[in-house]
Formats: sequence, structure tokens, C-alpha cells
Amino acid sequence: MSAAIKACKVIPASKIAKTYLQEVTDATARLARKPKLVGLLANDDPAAMMYATWTGKTANTLGFQYELIQVSKDQLEEEIYKCNNNDDINGMIVYFPVFGNKQDQYLQQCVSIHKDVEGLNFKYISNMYHNVRFLDEAKTMKSILPCTPLAVVKILEYIGAYNKVLDNGDRLYGKTITIVNRSEIVGRPLASLLANDGATVYSADINDIQLYERGDGLRYKQHKVLDCNKSLEECARISDIIITGVPTKTYKFPSEYIKRGAIVINFSSEKNFVDEDVEKVASLYVPSIGKVTIAMLLRNLLRLMDNKKAVNAKSVEPPTAPTDKPQDI
Repeated sequence: MSAAIKACKVIPASKIAKTYLQEVTDATARLARKPKLVGLLANDDPAAMMYATWTGKTANTLGFQYELIQVSKDQLEEEIYKCNNNDDINGMIVYFPVFGNKQDQYLQQCVSIHKDVEGLNFKYISNMYHNVRFLDEAKTMKSILPCTPLAVVKILEYIGAYNKVLDNGDRLYGKTITIVNRSEIVGRPLASLLANDGATVYSADINDIQLYERGDGLRYKQHKVLDCNKSLEECARISDIIITGVPTKTYKFPSEYIKRGAIVINFSSEKNFVDEDVEKVASLYVPSIGKVTIAMLLRNLLRLMDNKKAVNAKSVEPPTAPTDKPQDI
């Protein structure tokens, strides 16, 4: 084994998740009753079933109640509203994609804002894209962020990609990142979160590459989206961090594009890298993130419960963008 291979550290998601799972366990132990999470499954995607199984096992281990409800596509909307109206249910996750079109976006908005552990409600999404971290002007209720993008952020914090010398909201300043995935559930929100924290982000999908950035220096608190004429190879070779999420068995990110010493993360249920090739050039490699995603989902559930209690289950008007620096997420 060469020295180059030894230089790369492979970090399992289970190790990273431990810190956040302990936080969730401690918070759950202080509650009078077990929080209840419901998963709604209306597709036959093996990856969704695997995620549902992991979620159930983890939730039950940490003192939550978890119920998986399998329904047909036609029954899904009705089941969502049943869960919305059931006070025994504290949070809900719908395993997308279901229809694979705009109907999925409609179903995301059917989930009550008070039970949306995935952070897909329009109010949460709007806050995220506008770099608004709170639901209220008093900053007592944090907005919910999508679980998988949030998991990637927490992984980057854990492995030291965030510069803690800088203020919250600026800690990725100077970092260049390439993301191969621009889905509305993960890729696009992730690019926005990282750009809002100061990074220059190249967002690649099958059609094109977009540039997400806040502009020169630390002047802007909200990112911009620009056209990009660089190739994937050009973007990757200048990137400190490469993140992939291509949900197909056949896709493999070209290892020769990876900058020496880069951080590499895969959030797809499929392996997007040839492990031995990545380990020859990357400094840190996280081959999967599922367990961290589940930790963020349960963390979001507890936050939803706190937020709902604070507003007595009443809706909150979208706040204006804050003028001071964003807080930690």
C-alpha cells in the first residue's frame, strides 16, 4: 500500500452520527411521552424501503415511536391529511419520489408545517433560499432544513471543512465545492446552503452546470445563481470538496477529476465512486451519509415540537430577512 493511499481517511456515517444521536437521545429522555414519527411509503423503491427501515430502527432505539404506513399513490394525499389531523403524530416523512413530477411538489405542501420533518414546506424552503434561519423576528424558533442537505452540512462541520475562526454564516468562505445532483429535494437546497455559508458552489446535473455564490468577499448574505460555462472536469479540479448524489448503479465520478487532498462525500444510495481510486487522491472520504440523515430527521422532529409549542399550533408569518449575521444551524 502506498503512502498516498494511507493519507486518505475514510469516515463512516455511523461515527459522525453518534454526536447528534446522543443529543437527540438526551432531549427525548426529558419528554413526558415518546414523540411519534410516521413514514408514508407509496412507491416500490428499494432505497426508500431501506431508508424507512433504518429510520424505524434508529427511532425506536432512541425512544421515539415510529410507524410505517404503506399506501397506494392514490391514497397518499388522504393519508397525509389524516396524519395532519392526528394529534398523536408529531412528525411525518413522505418517501419521495412518488409520481416523479409536479404532483410530488404538491404533496410536499399538503404536509402540515408543524409536522414536516423534511423541511419541504414552502415557508421553510423560502427561508432557506433567502438565508433566513428563523421563523420569527425574535429568533426563538429555528426554521427547519431538509434532512439530507443538513446532514451534509453537519458532516462538513464535523470533519473541519467549516472555518470556526470566521463568524457563523461565513465559515465556508474561500472554499470551492462541486455538487453532482440538482434535485429539488437535495442537490439544489444543498448548493444554496453551502453558498449561503460563503462557498463558491458548482451545481452539476445532466443538462448543465450552475454557479451558486454570494459574490466577492463577504458582502452578501444571500447567494446568487449564475450560468457557468465550465466543464465538470474544470469545476472538480479546482474544488476543495466534491459531493455526489447520482441515484444510478452505473454512474461513477471520474477519480482523475478529484483535486489532490480534496474532501469527497457521496449521499446517493448508490456508490458514485470507486473507493480504492478515491483513496489514492482524497484526504477525507465519506462514502455514505444515511445514518447522519436519520439523526437530522429526528433532530428536526424535536425542533418541530418546540416550535409548535411556542406558537400554540398557530401559523407563523414569513419574517423579513435579518440584517445581522446568520446563526448556526
